[in-house]
Amino acid sequence: MTPKSKAQDKSNTNKARTRVSKTYKLFIAGKFPRTESGRYYAFTAQSAGSSFKANICTSSRKDFRNAVVAARSVQKSWAAASACLRGQILYRLAEILEDRRDQFIGELILQGASIKHANKEVDASIDRLVYYAGWSDKYQQIFSNVNPVSSSHFNFSILEPTGVVAILPPAAEENQCGLLGMISNIAPAIVGGNTCVFLTNEKQPLTAISFAEVIQASDVPGGVVNILTGSNVELMALFASHKDVNSLVHMEKSLEDNKKIQELASENLKRVICRSEMRWHENIAESPYMIEETQEVKTTWHPIGN
Repeated sequence: MTPKSKAQDKSNTNKARTRVSKTYKLFIAGKFPRTESGRYYAFTAQSAGSSFKANICTSSRKDFRNAVVAARSVQKSWAAASACLRGQILYRLAEILEDRRDQFIGELILQGASIKHANKEVDASIDRLVYYAGWSDKYQQIFSNVNPVSSSHFNFSILEPTGVVAILPPAAEENQCGLLGMISNIAPAIVGGNTCVFLTNEKQPLTAISFAEVIQASDVPGGVVNILTGSNVELMALFASHKDVNSLVHMEKSLEDNKKIQELASENLKRVICRSEMRWHENIAESPYMIEETQEVKTTWHPIGN
């Protein structure tokens, strides 16, 4: 190496490196498309003096429609998968999340969580996935029934998934930093054979799209879980009124917004589930009843004897 090339090498070493800023894209049908609207907003870290960290896509009406189409296209095949397989897939999500634990802790801190809370939230999120994985082949035994009838028939009541579940995000509060609240709503929906479209909170988008990367790296079929980023105010009415959405899960505390959601949802009689008072770190936030809430009861008559 000549003296000149050594000087050039030293000069290159001392140059300030330009940081590559990430644009967090949407997660639809197992892929990461940009929003068709071309809109995005800048995410600033709550824990670093409001410094710029990434660009976040702002989902449009068409993005939501595409997500619902993707969810509908795979819902029957996902519901037809065995309960054991769905449980194994949720357990695989927990395994990958465990491996990427440090990344999620860092993102939760950027979203405003303390180090102690971030560690607690990631651990609780992993445990919650394992919890619902364990219920995958057991909830039917709890909620199904053989009904007494006064004729020569067996009468069975079993649960079936409602179909496509749209989920509006938990509020951006100190005890809900974007990961545990999301997993606590997605896991019981999909373990019961539903597919879903989840909208992230504007202030807590990093962990949601990073969790989409976990989903893509797992065995979850594309379209079973779809994750959008953007404005809750802008998309709330679309989530509630879309006629190919069967159930809506929301966490709105405002009486006015609750009334609006109920009115829009009534247009196609979709089931509305409000979890506004849920505290996601408490034991009540993990329950087989959260699986049952997005299920329908199917009754079958079977003749016996003569």
